[in-house]
Amino acid sequence: MAINIAIDGPSASGKSTIAKELCKELEYKHLDTGAMYRCVALKVVRTGADYNKDEAMKELLENTTIDFTPEGGVLLDGEDVSKAIRTDEISMMASNVSTRKIVRKYLVALQQEIAKDKGYVMDGRDIGTVVLPDAEVKIFLVASVETRARRRYLENQKRGIKCNLRELKEELVERDYQDTHRKESPLKKAPDAIEIDTSEMTIDEVTDAVLNIVRPKLV
Repeated sequence: MAINIAIDGPSASGKSTIAKELCKELEYKHLDTGAMYRCVALKVVRTGADYNKDEAMKELLENTTIDFTPEGGVLLDGEDVSKAIRTDEISMMASNVSTRKIVRKYLVALQQEIAKDKGYVMDGRDIGTVVLPDAEVKIFLVASVETRARRRYLENQKRGIKCNLRELKEELVERDYQDTHRKESPLKKAPDAIEIDTSEMTIDEVTDAVLNIVRPKLV
């Protein structure tokens, strides 16, 4: 029996990494909702659209397509933007555009429609609380800000993106505040979500911990 798995948590807590590992193990499909907001953020930066104005965002969204390749790539209007959406500038803009009700309403409806067929691992910040409140499994990943900054630093180095560890830590603290204090769908743990602190865990250890929660639900 296919189910939906919701993974929430702050930036760089390991959501997308664990979601991808689960998809490999379960042969499920991964829907990176954060990448969708990043795509909108990238388009705002490129077009200069005023994200504070509903009319401007309505026009932008109606003329935007977001797709995922089988290999995990992200396409914005047909262009592979997998790397372009991962810069620190786009991370902060994604946090800004995600506060807009019109943006969240548009993307949440799209995410819910995609997940109707079940068999999805969806990660983000409001999956268990807003997007998939009826998900059969809800996971909330957390990690210390020091651990998350180090992970983001190494991730950026691997992608060839220049960054500063101290600045990354400061940006994560700011992002956490924005995400938990925004009016529309703030980051918070669903009452029935299981929290896992990944600070001192390897990817395999976190994946195994989640699989131990998921497998009984597949019977």
